[in-house]
Amino acid sequence: MTSPTVGDFLVDRLYAWGVRRIYGYPGDGINGVFGALNRANGKIEFIQARHEEMAAFMASAHAKFTGELGVCIATSGPGASHLLTGLYDARMDHMPVLAICGQQARASLGGHYQQELDLSAMFKDVAGAFVQQASVPSQIRHLVDRAIRTALGERRVTALILPNDLQDLDYEPPGRKHGTVHSGVGYRAPKTVPYADDLQRAADVLNAGKKVAILVGAGALQATDEVIAAAEKLGAGVAKALLGKAALPDDLPFVTGSIGLLGTEPSYKMMTECDTLLMIGSGFPYSEFLPKEGAARGVQIDLKADMLSIRYPMEVNLVGDSAETLRALLPMLQQKTDRAWREGIEGWMADWWKKLEKRALEPATTGVNPQRTVWELSPRVPANAIVTSDSGSCANWYARDLKVKRGMMCSLSGGLASMGAAVPYAIAAKFAHPERPVIALVGDGAMQMNNMAELITVAKYWKQWSDPRWICMVLNNEDLNQVTWEQRVMNGDPKFEASQNIPSVPYHRFAELIGLRGFYVDDAERMAAVWDDALASDRPVVIEVKADPNIAPLPPHITLQQAKAFATTLFEGDPNERNIIVDTAKQVLGAVLPGHKDE
Repeated sequence: MTSPTVGDFLVDRLYAWGVRRIYGYPGDGINGVFGALNRANGKIEFIQARHEEMAAFMASAHAKFTGELGVCIATSGPGASHLLTGLYDARMDHMPVLAICGQQARASLGGHYQQELDLSAMFKDVAGAFVQQASVPSQIRHLVDRAIRTALGERRVTALILPNDLQDLDYEPPGRKHGTVHSGVGYRAPKTVPYADDLQRAADVLNAGKKVAILVGAGALQATDEVIAAAEKLGAGVAKALLGKAALPDDLPFVTGSIGLLGTEPSYKMMTECDTLLMIGSGFPYSEFLPKEGAARGVQIDLKADMLSIRYPMEVNLVGDSAETLRALLPMLQQKTDRAWREGIEGWMADWWKKLEKRALEPATTGVNPQRTVWELSPRVPANAIVTSDSGSCANWYARDLKVKRGMMCSLSGGLASMGAAVPYAIAAKFAHPERPVIALVGDGAMQMNNMAELITVAKYWKQWSDPRWICMVLNNEDLNQVTWEQRVMNGDPKFEASQNIPSVPYHRFAELIGLRGFYVDDAERMAAVWDDALASDRPVVIEVKADPNIAPLPPHITLQQAKAFATTLFEGDPNERNIIVDTAKQVLGAVLPGHKDE
């Protein structure tokens, strides 16, 4: 019987840790591991992406949608360097991901050999928790064990670098002698709950508040019932950071939806007027959308101590799992009897949904109002669906117009806010949950950047999914729209056509060309029927929407300075001036000028 190689041992060890799927792309620098994967006869499924960056995004998304370790693999040199953006996405959103990379032969290192990069140095920032290059076969056991345990325990990215000549050597276990390391498999997250006296201090702050606001993030995704119970006791409203969009369903009248630049007016008002803030599992970055410093007392719950009290100076900081900490805290909270604050929030939300509907149904000057696309999806989206969004203006409509139902999953590139994540996220979601429908919302900029090629990955694998429903909606507005509007509203600059205009591509025709279904929508009245057809399709679908680029993805609160900046773009001759005035000026100026309300 042939002795197992280092590659064989690596595959077996990953399997022992529970790894069942790896995303990546092959190359000669990692051939020894790919040979072992082939010999393992499907013990670990390999998913071939079109690009290593997309494979890393898929690994990040796998961690988000399963709670498991995400694993990606690449060859040496450019294969390894291509992983970085997707790995940074995982790092910024605290996802456990292991990157496995090839390297040139050990004897060549330091010789300016082809594709020789200093990978340990390159990965040191993104995988700083643990990045190691193997030298001898007996190292592999403890390197794999420590890399995985560190990734899971610290919710960090780790990296393992394997010289290509090492991968095919016979595996040797560590000897029982000085200078060796003997490790084992296994990790289970502990129950993390603060001390009782700290919980009581938090309860005292929350009980004293008369206008309590709650902000939840990704750390609250598994604490839905506990957050609802806390909100009911405290008479609070609940805003959601983007990564926490699925933490609470939007049919609860006290849920104010998203917060921040992509957020809602009720979330902004609630944070402006509250006297107490409870933040749960969120690293929401924009302090200007939180209470003014000193205006509210604060309590924060987070599993990571380094995320506490960095957005707002909290009076009580609790290190703990969100669900477990809230369960321990709930008996200490007093039931609020004055419901005026809560009723006010519910009134704001009722008005807000009407306002959103009016905005969504407003006719566009050209093509389709992009708000209409997600507004029509909301009542149709299945309760077990997984929805991903790219960065860009499409994220505004995802954040505001998509009403999340209980049981849904949602995500996007949060801390990194990278373009190009929606389609690889949706692919990983489908592999993790092949029985659930998956929907990706993408702009044409991200589609052209790297998502279009990943449709080929969908075409390659979709027939093995138990439910074939996988939908990608592309907003084709021939504009890098979010940046265009940031230039107008934030900087007061007219649209810079050389940087912002992008070519129109028939995305739906490309889908048809590779065996998927394609729909083209340039009439908003067809949007609902197209969603119905796509959700009933027997194969993956690409919906191309000819979207109006002059519908502004407005922040929830327009300052007078921003209104002046926007007006300046018109005076300086924005190339789309006429359509902007028709479609958007009344919304922008109506937010700050007396007597002009967007209602």
